[in-house]
Amino acid sequence: MVEQRPVSRAAFPTIDFHTHLGRWLTRDGSWMAPDVSELLALMDACNVATAVNLDGRWGAELEANLDRYDRAHPGRFVTFCHVDWKALEEEQQPDVLVKDLERSAAAGARGVKVWKDLGLEIRVGGRLLIPDDPMIDPVWEAAGSLGLPVLIHVGDPLAFFLLADERNERLEYLLAHPGVGQSRHGPSHFTRLMEALEAVVARHPATTFVGAHVGGFPEDLGWIARLMARYPNFYIDISAQAAELGRQPRAAARLCRAHPDRVLFGTDAFPLRAEDYHLYFRLLETDDEQFPYSSEPVPPSGRWAISGLGLDREILDRIYLRNARIVLGDVEDVGEGAGATR
Repeated sequence: MVEQRPVSRAAFPTIDFHTHLGRWLTRDGSWMAPDVSELLALMDACNVATAVNLDGRWGAELEANLDRYDRAHPGRFVTFCHVDWKALEEEQQPDVLVKDLERSAAAGARGVKVWKDLGLEIRVGGRLLIPDDPMIDPVWEAAGSLGLPVLIHVGDPLAFFLLADERNERLEYLLAHPGVGQSRHGPSHFTRLMEALEAVVARHPATTFVGAHVGGFPEDLGWIARLMARYPNFYIDISAQAAELGRQPRAAARLCRAHPDRVLFGTDAFPLRAEDYHLYFRLLETDDEQFPYSSEPVPPSGRWAISGLGLDREILDRIYLRNARIVLGDVEDVGEGAGATR
């Protein structure tokens, strides 16, 4: 039996750069966090000063999120907007998206969340829209000119693009959730999406991009390290990747040490729970070995245990807080939550 040594509070005040607090991901359209006071109490207990809410969408839904979180609790929440890619199906001109982005920024959105449907589902004129399509270059340029960082989720785990057979390490998950598989696209499409991500980052150096989920390719940290070395406008968050990072802890720690100023803390846990924070704190702060990354009987990513990265305090301070403040514009009240302690 592995000794359980949860780390209940982050070593430094923390900005969770990847949370879902809105309504678009719930089945019944209710708020992901039904009681904001309880959410704040959880954040205080875990030393999470600010949560980045990625569920702003646009228009009235953005205003509702801003009212509920950012405006009601200044400094504790930062809401990102979305782009309605489906509007291109009718207009087939990016101007409508740029104008919506400008309105969202004026309303108070602090960044843009790009979901994986771009590259997997969105079609314009019958063709699949890929992130590096020149048609949407004006959107990436507008985000940069408006000072909005782009948190972009590209693709899915590589295993999702492979056949769900006995050779797939995520077979049990794919069988339990048959709708998530991407084998109809095949592994070549995964490669195409990773190439598209690099092309977008390269073509728009004035725009800050944050690659969600370790840039969408935690299976190959060498590839991610190459992008980070080549493009100073490319950051990553570690959200939903405790399983991947913890099974290659030495490589993950090397990546963090090589680029300590461009790795962001995030969980992508919804609804947020203390146990999820405790897991990520243990992953980053300790050198514990072979502990479970999930309490589920069949771990969702695969049947393996993880080990801690054992990062030093200087790097932890950057990953937990300072890097995110820079990406968000180093606004004074962000990262200074009521329960934050050093």
